[in-house]
Amino acid sequence: MACIFVSANRSVGTINPNIYGQFSEHLGRCIYQGIYVGQASDIPNTNGMRNDVVSALKALHVPVLRWPGGCFADTYHWRDGIGPKENRKTIVNTNWGGVTENNAFGTHEFLSLCEQLGCEAYLSGNVGSGTVQEFSDWVEYCNMPGVSPMADLRRRNGREAPFGVRYWGIGNEAWGCGGTMRAEYYADLCRQYATYLRSYDAGLVPYKIASGANVDDYHWTRTVVERAGQCIDAVSLHYYTVPGPDWQHKGSATDFDRDAYYTTLQKTLRMEELVENHSRIIRRFAKGRPIGLCVDEWGTWYDVEPGTNPGFLYQQNTMRDALVAAVNLNIFNNHCDTVVMANIAQLGNAADRGRQGGPDAHQPCLCDVQRASGCPPAGKLCRNPDAAPRRGAGPRTACLGQRTVGRHRAGHRRQPQRHRARAGQLPAGRHPCRRRHGPGPGRCAVRPQHL
Repeated sequence: MACIFVSANRSVGTINPNIYGQFSEHLGRCIYQGIYVGQASDIPNTNGMRNDVVSALKALHVPVLRWPGGCFADTYHWRDGIGPKENRKTIVNTNWGGVTENNAFGTHEFLSLCEQLGCEAYLSGNVGSGTVQEFSDWVEYCNMPGVSPMADLRRRNGREAPFGVRYWGIGNEAWGCGGTMRAEYYADLCRQYATYLRSYDAGLVPYKIASGANVDDYHWTRTVVERAGQCIDAVSLHYYTVPGPDWQHKGSATDFDRDAYYTTLQKTLRMEELVENHSRIIRRFAKGRPIGLCVDEWGTWYDVEPGTNPGFLYQQNTMRDALVAAVNLNIFNNHCDTVVMANIAQLGNAADRGRQGGPDAHQPCLCDVQRASGCPPAGKLCRNPDAAPRRGAGPRTACLGQRTVGRHRAGHRRQPQRHRARAGQLPAGRHPCRRRHGPGPGRCAVRPQHL
């Protein structure tokens, strides 16, 4: 009979609460209508932020929120979104839908949202079409407590105290929509930008996150860490679960059969392989510097719903997406020695999110997944004395305290065949949709299809 021994004396590390982070981009109705409706709206709001959405997000205890993108970040110029709203520049969102935006939601509005939620802000700077000076000025504008040109500009715009933004992304997807760069070119550019992201407060040192790899581009991670590792604190990684055979045929969010259901879960499990391999490269080439891994875009990605703007990426949620979230969060927690942040995409009304709709609707996000897992968002891995394995829960359950964690420290190599859930076994624990019968096409015995 196979046995699993759990040692409470060894720990992989401390689970960073930022693993439960969120991502908000100017994409479809994620920002406008989804989060921000303006102070003149009939929908109840505080400083333009929808009260219902803010309340729903507060219930999640969001630790960190990423903005403004995504691909949008490398076309966004922060000065267009400050000052009196009537004077702000109108722009065309060329990445998502070609819609015109009036920049009513800018730096002050986003950071006001973070203050309402009580979360950290993670700003992605424009490397693709911006300049080093522009990015450096943004950091000064947000963080300078004393007298300086940017601090004075912030005060003229109504904010005396600095915002105190710690997390800064040096571009986004530089290999693709962020500039179609080679790894070698971006690594040198990253060093240049990182040099001018200065600390203006002794108690607040910018945490610099390099634009990382697309899925399994290990050459990218090695090159960036090897060439720019001395200037950064973390490298990002993007991986979406796409159940279909390719990006042109991703599959439906709600119209799926049993095979598609389990294929989705099986493809989600690849995240563990990616995290392990990228982490191994980081450790090897970081030269002793503690460089973390930020999975700052993850989730499911399906074909858009029929009749909607293809550029809005609108898709609906089912219980399948909740299980995908549980699997990913479990993987991040189990690799807390390297994964320092993760941000599910998107916060609302777009990829991996349902519609927020009218004034009484809100996006449920991840609260039920986190509560169902029985695990806190932070703390020592494998230090839950009450976490006892349940019979029949499969090779891996949602409770992180049930896993042997001495994989690096004790020199043991984990056997994927034993510990990795198969496609027919749900790693988030037992589910009322009985496994041998399958969940049915887009249905769940517990949750309505629209979640």
